[in-house]
Amino acid sequence: MKGIKVYSDGALGSRGACLLHPYADKAGWSGFLLSSQAHFDSLAAKLINTDFQMCTHAIGDSANRTILNVYAKYLKGKNDKRWRIEHAQIIHPADFHLFGENSIVPSVQPTHATSDMYWAGDRLGAERLKGGYAFKQLLNENGWLPLGTDFPVEEINPFKTFLAAVARQDSKGFPVNGFQMENALTREQTIRGMTIWAAKANRMEKQVGSLEVGKKADFIILDKNLMIVPADSILQIKVKRTYLNGERVH
Repeated sequence: MKGIKVYSDGALGSRGACLLHPYADKAGWSGFLLSSQAHFDSLAAKLINTDFQMCTHAIGDSANRTILNVYAKYLKGKNDKRWRIEHAQIIHPADFHLFGENSIVPSVQPTHATSDMYWAGDRLGAERLKGGYAFKQLLNENGWLPLGTDFPVEEINPFKTFLAAVARQDSKGFPVNGFQMENALTREQTIRGMTIWAAKANRMEKQVGSLEVGKKADFIILDKNLMIVPADSILQIKVKRTYLNGERVH
């Protein structure tokens, strides 16, 4: 276990996410940080001299800015510490560069976008929403991006993760043309995000995440090719067999 989980703010739906400016649907309210900036700074000061990764939940643009700046203070540029920001949900346009400049890993969950899209605009307003769920923009910062499900907050079904990342649609096929498609990922980027990049984010890329000699043989066999089926067929794909460490378990 390499990660130390830290919480900087709450969720956007409950208006607990810490924003730089008030919520569009609640005047005078900007959410809040769960602890002072000094608290996060003190944790970073301790962890920078260890092999542990600081992995901080940050949803709002203010929370993300606070944590990015704390990380940058101690990481001081390119590095291989792999400190993560969990969710990296709403980012101010002026702050994206901090991820790449300091090798900070944004760990995102694609179905957050398709779960929140029905009401996120009400919370944030159209302009601020553009910096939300910005997977492609975040990928461009470091050249890799780990993807997860956030189970049990979201469903554990990885095919919904894949659909949300590639087509930016939910299980109902909504919206028809995708949600903020400028931040959609390619199918190859999505597969990498769910496998080798996810492993890399947890310093496990030498053990799992790809089919290579010396790694655990974890893989599935599907009834259709996930890389070419139409988007509206992704959720109909069936897993025929599942192997863990080379042994068939399903």
